[in-house]
Amino acid sequence: MSGRTLRLVVPLLATLALVGSACGSNDNSNPPAAGGGGGNSSAPSFTTLKQGVLQVGSCLDYPPFEAVKNGKETGFDVELTDAIAKKLGLQVQWVKANFDTIFTAVAGHQFDMVAAAVTATGSVGAKRAQTVTFSDYYFNSLQGLTVNPTKTPSIASTDDLSSGDVVGVQKGTTGEDWAQKNLASKGVQIKPYTDAVDAFRDLEGGAIVGTIVDDPTSAEVVDTQFPDLKVVEPIDTHEKYALAFAKDTPELAAAVNDALHEIIADGEYERIYHKYFPGAAIPAEYQTSSPSASP
Repeated sequence: MSGRTLRLVVPLLATLALVGSACGSNDNSNPPAAGGGGGNSSAPSFTTLKQGVLQVGSCLDYPPFEAVKNGKETGFDVELTDAIAKKLGLQVQWVKANFDTIFTAVAGHQFDMVAAAVTATGSVGAKRAQTVTFSDYYFNSLQGLTVNPTKTPSIASTDDLSSGDVVGVQKGTTGEDWAQKNLASKGVQIKPYTDAVDAFRDLEGGAIVGTIVDDPTSAEVVDTQFPDLKVVEPIDTHEKYALAFAKDTPELAAAVNDALHEIIADGEYERIYHKYFPGAAIPAEYQTSSPSASP
């Protein structure tokens, strides 16, 4: 969802994640009306809900991708979004939103864009694509199984889970989808949480026997908040993250894609990546010499 080490990233070379985070919601059902424009003459024209501002929906509680520390938004998605907005001449305004409803919220113009570790691949991505438009991919990830080795030392992989065991997942995520498809048939009970951190808290207390959450997030949460837990197994679900937009804002999505490609080309993506995933290799499609991969 161990630290942010090479173990995270070896599979990262081929896959990508889509799980998001839990956030509150803003009520604004009006379509974009404010004018917008790219930060350079080659960028397409676009509109945003508020002139000069990119309103971005996110959970803001899903480190290392998005979190709030000392009253300030931080994380990989946060810095990437800031860099994109700078290219477009926009200021970012973050809107805390519930991940389980975040796609209908952006489709209803409660904000301009979603940046929340959103998986845009596989069956989950296809379902989401019925509601939103995705940007080009910007991150490859895995799911991760985390356990409490003091309470359940015999569980080292999902193969060790038995009927009646309870596994925590975040509601509306790829982790939940994978667990339902691969574990429920074995009698494993899947317990969804609005906030992924609550699942780790219950794991620490012994209320559940494992969590399945994005591998990078699992590693970060364990390292910084629950050191007695352990990420024991990466789960390759072939996931890639993308930003999400209302379907009727194609100009904004195109402008963001252009800015994303510029950030990859000029090395800014690499700087942000190494800050949050030190020691991890950058997948070839996100390296400075290569264009970003398309969905």
